[in-house]
Amino acid sequence: MKTAAVTFFILTVLMLLGTFKNLFALTRPGVYPPKQILKKRAAGLAGFAIICLLIAILLSYLS
Repeated sequence: MKTAAVTFFILTVLMLLGTFKNLFALTRPGVYPPKQILKKRAAGLAGFAIICLLIAILLSYLS
């Protein structure tokens, strides 16, 4: 169980890094893809990161 919890914690960190990358891309002018797509992508990554974090916390309490 600890391996699964660590894996989900790593996934959480990776998704948060992706979220920050997309949010920083919003501040640059003339960036491709369009800003609406970057906002949706950042929101999706952040949502997935929260879900992974909750699963990791749940697994760490179970083991």
